[in-house]
Amino acid sequence: MTERSPLRMAVIGVGHLGRHHARILATFDDVALTAVVDADATRAAEVAAAHQTRALTDPAQLDDVDAVVVAVPTEAHAAVALPFLRRGVPTLIEKPLAPSLDEADALIAAAEASGAVLAVGHTERFNPAVMAALAHITRPGFVEVHRLGAFPERSLDIDVVFDLMIHDLDVLLATVGGEVTHIEAVGVPVLTPRVDIANARLRFASGCIANLTASRISRDRVRKVRFFQPRSYVSIDYASQELELWRLQTDGGAAAIEGGKMEIAREEPLKLELEDFVRAVRERGAPRVSGADGRRALELAQRITVTIREGLGSGVWGLG
Repeated sequence: MTERSPLRMAVIGVGHLGRHHARILATFDDVALTAVVDADATRAAEVAAAHQTRALTDPAQLDDVDAVVVAVPTEAHAAVALPFLRRGVPTLIEKPLAPSLDEADALIAAAEASGAVLAVGHTERFNPAVMAALAHITRPGFVEVHRLGAFPERSLDIDVVFDLMIHDLDVLLATVGGEVTHIEAVGVPVLTPRVDIANARLRFASGCIANLTASRISRDRVRKVRFFQPRSYVSIDYASQELELWRLQTDGGAAAIEGGKMEIAREEPLKLELEDFVRAVRERGAPRVSGADGRRALELAQRITVTIREGLGSGVWGLG
């Protein structure tokens, strides 16, 4: 592979999200989508035909790639990704990084041993509104998060904390920073044996309190986060990629609140995520969301889930 050669990339798992990875990669001038892989041969063939590439059913058949995207169900992340990382193949793994911290640690260790780039697909970090807000989030004292959506046909093998809330946990860890010292959380299964709606209240070492609600059984789709900090307020609408910034101004007279919507150059977050991964592979550098970042979000999600299950009582709601 030379600097000017297209990166030979493959997408493993072309279900709901994986097919979008394939769609975007197929448009990159510096990437050659060499194959898509899926256990469902019909689905693999359909996506491959749309992008004029090969359809495979077994990741082991991929021996001619420079990088891979792993978008299989969470339970299979380690089994699929480890062989590539051990061979030194840069790998982007969809969130959550793994179903357990032990498997996450194995993935990170394999990447470190081989020198492979390991990126995790927390797409909200690539949301243009989030990226624009980072410069204005300084010392949040309170954060309010709502991530509500209609009942999906996917990701029902994991709790809503790992499916939806984990996006916001990753954003909070990147913006508020520091350790989470206390967790209060409640949640219930409604339409599945898993927790479908959850609320968590987190206290960070800085004193910041974050209140998060995640639901996959709501009628309306809401994706919003609001940061309250000394003399300013930052509001992000993930879905519409809108950012509002309001500040208390006291210069030369009476106090006044000034601000409003900021100009945002809208772009598909998944495209920006893949561009960042390609850059990291080319430069052998660090991706914006590393394996360590993915592990931190996973660990916090697990702590929240344990708190929820302790509150429900083992078996009361049919939880495993």
